Amino acid sequence: MTVETMERMSEVMKPDTNGGTMRANSRRTFLRTVAAAGGAAVLAAPHVRNAEAARTHVWKVQSTWDAGTTGYRLFEEWAKSFQEKSDGELEMRPFPAKAVAADNNALFDAVRTGVLQGMNPFTLYWSGKIPASVFLSSYPAGPDQASQWDTMFYGLGLLEMTREIYQRFGLFYVGPIQHDANIIHSKQPVDSLEQLRGMKIRLPGGMVAEVFEKFGVSTTSMPGSDIYPALEKGTIDAADYVGPAINWDLGFAEVTNYIICMGPPGQTSLYQPVDLMDLTVNMGAWKRLPEKLQRFVEEQVQTYSVHHFVTIQEADLRAMAQFLEAGTTVSRLSAEDVKRFRQAAIPVWYKWANLNADARRVFKLQLDYMLNPYMGYVSPDDVAGLSL
Repeated sequence: MTVETMERMSEVMKPDTNGGTMRANSRRTFLRTVAAAGGAAVLAAPHVRNAEAARTHVWKVQSTWDAGTTGYRLFEEWAKSFQEKSDGELEMRPFPAKAVAADNNALFDAVRTGVLQGMNPFTLYWSGKIPASVFLSSYPAGPDQASQWDTMFYGLGLLEMTREIYQRFGLFYVGPIQHDANIIHSKQPVDSLEQLRGMKIRLPGGMVAEVFEKFGVSTTSMPGSDIYPALEKGTIDAADYVGPAINWDLGFAEVTNYIICMGPPGQTSLYQPVDLMDLTVNMGAWKRLPEKLQRFVEEQVQTYSVHHFVTIQEADLRAMAQFLEAGTTVSRLSAEDVKRFRQAAIPVWYKWANLNADARRVFKLQLDYMLNPYMGYVSPDDVAGLSL
């Protein structure tokens, strides 16, 4: 484009005396000028998105991670990347635990009613509202590998089942986010199931709490941010929470001396080996996204799941070394205790599965997977006398 052409375009684009963008009688002159320039003016202009894309969708999303933890730093970084990755079409504003909704129940309702557009919770927190959710993250003696859960969600239809269930609550379950295995921090040593008897332990509730209660444990549920003061004051004897990295961030080494890895060698946790999180959003907010942007969010969740899992595992290894340096003792259950725990857990599976049709349907998918000889997780003898 010549200097003369640019000057002519600049002149016709001057605002009129009434504050308009362009003088009406100059608009035709402007168009003729552009045409005379062979369309070069269009090519030289900044990128303008189409009318649908021009709208920026803003999502406020609260995580159950506490501010300052490794988990929240990862979530915050991911959330803030959406605006650039989506070319400005979707802005995700992250909030840590309690920032908008004060507790887990409030978080569920805040997303359902649209106060928040989304949440990044631990999926099994909703066992009281959605019984099937106990089967949407690992459960005592159930599938214990992250890859198995990805297979069930993305290969065997679990994702579609979950979305159908959540839709009835006005929610859209975007997808699972792989996190970690859970461990227990204790103020006293525990080397066997017998030593659990009489202890008061923070557990996530649902099926997990029920199995521990079979071994004489008094269970209570509380948010992660409340665990440290409860341990410090002695109102609980021990607490289940995620893995070493987050628990180190929360200061658990200052108020406990023991870590119980409830599993045999090679398995960190028997009661919750794959503690899944997820991204769930308000259904109205989801439907307002164009289909292209919906696919983008789904892809981002799958990519972030891998990144989150691998980064947390690496951080866990470093944090465990820090716990050991701080004087923490680590114990594991014996093979006999693992067997006893598993035997106690299997009937509880069926009890929760029979709470409603959704729970039965989800568990049946998983049971068929575990019974398949290729997997060999359970045998017909293990479930003899139990029915759905």
